[in-house]
Amino acid sequence: MTRKGGKGLIVGLDIGTSKVVALVGEVAEDGGVEVVGIGTHPSRGLKRGVVIDIESTVQSIQRAVEEAELMAGCHIHAVYAGISGNHVRSMNSHGIVAIKDREVSAGDVERVMDAAQAVAIPSDQKILHVLNQEFIIDGEEGIREPVGMAGVRLEARVHLITGAVSALQNVTKCIRRCGLEVDDIVLEPLASSHAVLSDDERELGVCLV
Repeated sequence: MTRKGGKGLIVGLDIGTSKVVALVGEVAEDGGVEVVGIGTHPSRGLKRGVVIDIESTVQSIQRAVEEAELMAGCHIHAVYAGISGNHVRSMNSHGIVAIKDREVSAGDVERVMDAAQAVAIPSDQKILHVLNQEFIIDGEEGIREPVGMAGVRLEARVHLITGAVSALQNVTKCIRRCGLEVDDIVLEPLASSHAVLSDDERELGVCLV
């Protein structure tokens, strides 16, 4: 999405229990985001983060998006949707692969991350995020960036976040009934941490309340 001047826009949609908020951000050259439009409307179709009335939710989304479009002077056609609720689960996982050519490549990292996700989860849950905690090469722990390092065995410790398939499908359905596409679905607490905390603060384990 763009508006006059050709600058790129990114849109976040927070479908909460009390209100729906649509926020339009203009992406700066340095990667920062400036808020150029915001729209809110009371939410009447959700309970504890789960859609219980599709029609009411659709109407709330439409009103919030229209208000954000008016303020930003653009037409919104895709959003990043936030999700939360009691249906969200998380678990730690671990993957191991052999290192090809005895030097870690980007392909090796991709394979070990895939291996870490290859765990049994309930059929009614879907993986939302895979958060890397650390890499291990030949028993050496605490590695952040393994590409280019020598070794024969690469391990990854990750934290998996899952959400109920039905909850994700219903949120997606409501958004698409508004004529919008879903770029991605993001866990709201995770999005908040990236918006408020620095990389160092997250690495140190700062708790955002």
